[in-house]
Amino acid sequence: METSTLIIIVAVVIAVAAVAWFMLQKRRTEALKHRFGPEYDRAVKEHGDPRKAEAALGAREKRVETYHVVSLNPADRDRFAAEWKAAQARFVDSPKAAIQDADRLVGEVMKTRGYPMSDFEQRAADISVDHPRVVDNYRRAHAIALRNQKEGATTEELRTAMVHYRTLFEDLLDYPVAQHAEHTEVRR
Repeated sequence: METSTLIIIVAVVIAVAAVAWFMLQKRRTEALKHRFGPEYDRAVKEHGDPRKAEAALGAREKRVETYHVVSLNPADRDRFAAEWKAAQARFVDSPKAAIQDADRLVGEVMKTRGYPMSDFEQRAADISVDHPRVVDNYRRAHAIALRNQKEGATTEELRTAMVHYRTLFEDLLDYPVAQHAEHTEVRR
């Protein structure tokens, strides 16, 4: 075989490998965008580079895979749903206390499901793996709750926080609280 033929074959193999690598990277990026939704864009903004963001999201997935995350049993689900309804009712007379209840309840459900209770940013990162569509609501609600503790938040801001907490709470519970009385079995 001539040297020029060998060079052409090696060049073609390298080109095919480069195209295959590029396609795999593109497919991985699209899969992460689909899986994480807005959280993907947030990670890219936070890390300043799509590759670093993708590595961080991949590390989140691997970390959460080591947790023993379970569905709530019916008794816990009913108890948490009842506590949530009480927190919502409390909002009418004491919105600030209701937000504290909502934050605590979300944390308790996460802990009962098997998520470790570390600092807030770690909890949000962990929850983003299984609940990427609502983690932004969790962050927003938590920011309002913190502002409420430090300087006070308006009733409208507290209402918004309550709605944000509810979206994650319902996701963690596996069905909307409003349907609680209508369902005796777990909805799948």
